[in-house]
Amino acid sequence: MGVTSKKKQFGINFIIHLVLIVLVIICLAPIALVVINSFKTNTEIVSNPLSWPFVLHLENYIQAWKTGNFSVGFINSVKLTGCTVLIVLVTASLAGYVLSGKRIKGSGVILMYFMMAMTVPIQLFLFPLYYAYAKLNLIGNILATSFILAALYMPLSVFLMRTFFLNVPKELEESARIDGAGSWQVIWHIMRPVVSPGLITVAILIGLQSWNEYLISSTFLQGAKNFTATLGFLAMNGSYGSDMGVMMAAASTLIGPIIVFFLCTQRYFVDGMVSGAVKG
Repeated sequence: MGVTSKKKQFGINFIIHLVLIVLVIICLAPIALVVINSFKTNTEIVSNPLSWPFVLHLENYIQAWKTGNFSVGFINSVKLTGCTVLIVLVTASLAGYVLSGKRIKGSGVILMYFMMAMTVPIQLFLFPLYYAYAKLNLIGNILATSFILAALYMPLSVFLMRTFFLNVPKELEESARIDGAGSWQVIWHIMRPVVSPGLITVAILIGLQSWNEYLISSTFLQGAKNFTATLGFLAMNGSYGSDMGVMMAAASTLIGPIIVFFLCTQRYFVDGMVSGAVKG
């Protein structure tokens, strides 16, 4: 029985690992092809996109960097992403703390409101938002645009932070209040270190979404000097849409920071998701 059970478990593990390997190949193959073709000329790509480059054409990256204006675009992307993440972390953590322990009346109604807000498409608000921003002369303002993105990502972030606050033992807060700690002291000195995995998880999720965002940034960040890296890449389609080598180099340049960022933070992301999945 023991040998049979071990063989069965080995077979199950083998199938699971085989499926995971296939999924990894499916996910990574397109990225690998983009990187490989970024070093090839357009003629080489058209003739055989699956072949290795005979010569590494680094001029594709130089041309892509200049044409996409990535020196400005990356700075704007960092500004937009950083401001959005900061706004979301501050507001979502405070809202999650308040809604986690029924500290105010009508918390259930507020949660229902956030849930409904997640189902409403942002396109419905584009025209009134654009009209208001144009009147206030905020078109092209990165900080003002980050508030729109923060509002867009707020419902999900609040639900995530509320889940992490629900996992904090009530005794911690009660002990701190007995010792005379106020609300801000409880939040900063007691709650913040405990829910730090949740803050990191939300920061990673919102950061990746903000970095890749197109609709809001293309509507409110008009003008080449305000373009993010994503908008700079999409603007290349008009002049270099037929040169696949340059476009592949631009795509590799755009996704490079995302891959590096995720590889550096994946451990914190997994830890945060696991610690936040204990209680809903």
